Amino acid sequence: MPHEPPEQLNLADFLLDDRVREGRGDRVALRTDSGTLTYAQVQALANRFANLIARAGAQQEQRVMIALPDSAEYVAALFGTLKLGAVVVMVNPALPPSDIAALLEYSRARVLVTHRDHAGAFAEAAHGAAHLAGTLVVDGEGWEAQLAAASPAFENARTHRDDPAMWLFSGGTTGRPKAVVQTHRAFAYTTEQYGLGVMQYHEDDITLAVPKLYFGYATGSNLFFPFRAGASCVLFREPSTAETLFDQIRRHRPTLLIHVPTMVHRMVQHPDAAAQDLSCLRACTSAGEALPVELDRQWRERFGVELLDGLGTAEMWHIFISNRPGEARPGTLGRVVPGFEVKVCDDAGEPLPMGEVGWLWVRGGARALHYWQNHERTEQAFRGEWYVSGDLIAMGPDGFVTYHGRGDEMLKVGGKWLAPAEVEGCLLEHAAVAEAAVVGALDASGLMKPVAFVVAREPREGLGEELRAHVRERLAAYKHPREVTFLDALPRTHLGKVDRGALRRRA
Repeated sequence: MPHEPPEQLNLADFLLDDRVREGRGDRVALRTDSGTLTYAQVQALANRFANLIARAGAQQEQRVMIALPDSAEYVAALFGTLKLGAVVVMVNPALPPSDIAALLEYSRARVLVTHRDHAGAFAEAAHGAAHLAGTLVVDGEGWEAQLAAASPAFENARTHRDDPAMWLFSGGTTGRPKAVVQTHRAFAYTTEQYGLGVMQYHEDDITLAVPKLYFGYATGSNLFFPFRAGASCVLFREPSTAETLFDQIRRHRPTLLIHVPTMVHRMVQHPDAAAQDLSCLRACTSAGEALPVELDRQWRERFGVELLDGLGTAEMWHIFISNRPGEARPGTLGRVVPGFEVKVCDDAGEPLPMGEVGWLWVRGGARALHYWQNHERTEQAFRGEWYVSGDLIAMGPDGFVTYHGRGDEMLKVGGKWLAPAEVEGCLLEHAAVAEAAVVGALDASGLMKPVAFVVAREPREGLGEELRAHVRERLAAYKHPREVTFLDALPRTHLGKVDRGALRRRA
């Protein structure tokens, strides 16, 4: 039966305080470069943060913006905000002041929690923000004394399961991010259905994530799910690189790696990849963007670890279609997570026959309330119990789902539909290609044609035509890129996805 959270539900109580009450307070919860913290220590730190955030001016249901590097303080600020009954707004701490200012105005955050290393940019962005009552600067001047003076005890707010708990930002691969308002219920629901159900998190797991905690995929897989199971998670402050991840794996020997295709590629192609020992991993998840079959094959051959591709959205918080440990099928998203229902529909919302490609509709206990300050988009995306994602999928008779791209990324070339991911996967099969992205551009006649942007391992004269021929030999002729442009790196969005809008502007 799907999980039914109690009516009175505080997510911090559910994920953190329950572990201490169960007698697991002495178990290691966090593993960082500066040492470990137990569940009891994290609870005390979160209580201190709750008291500080309240003293700074935040009250129940008001927004608290958290902009911190992955650390014990991040976890404590997040749980402290939830304990207060306030709403967490997670943002990338490395954003430029102009983006920070826009998000502060959009959220009307009452309190800002940031780090000394980013305090200058946030102070500049917050100048004149009348809604901001206070700012906490972790590791700033007087921070240690301020933290020590705060009480390690706090009485959690009596929040309802349908109260807003967190904002997640959904921007896809183009456009300004939209704030998705998610509830305490949603996070508890998917933690049980996917985290404990499909992925079978248990107390001996050690998790490590490529994406940072401000990305909802990592918030779940590298914090909420392990905390619910009494397991531990690895946090590191520096950006994720192949070298950093290999080092963290050597040091902590995680059992679960929370992955994204871009880093899968970088780790596979790293000069020292053959010398790495990843035998500690029982599984790796992959999400955030499409996982090409060729990249999946290269990872398995190099490291001997299963990749579990899946699909989730901020609007449903986390993954609701996934491959299972021990039965992954490359080239598919796996099967629908128990407790969720997925149907494939035509433009009118009518279900399509098995195997046909159509729009993804999904329902389950993790559906968001709405988009903040965007009624029109909310009505388009949320249809009763259902969320219509804008993704194109097909479902086979055995329940396995194949992904056919975002509707707003599909190209109609010569009257036929083309999925950029198919061409990108074909390009990645060529030994000279490190990364590839395909978008549409109008030719001199005003007709839509595919063009490719490629990061080459070793650029050489004639490689562009060689890659075009490579695609023509393997796919239908209309799918080959009419132009190939070489870049040093593909542009990325705030969530690390390929910024296709930026590529279209260059095409």
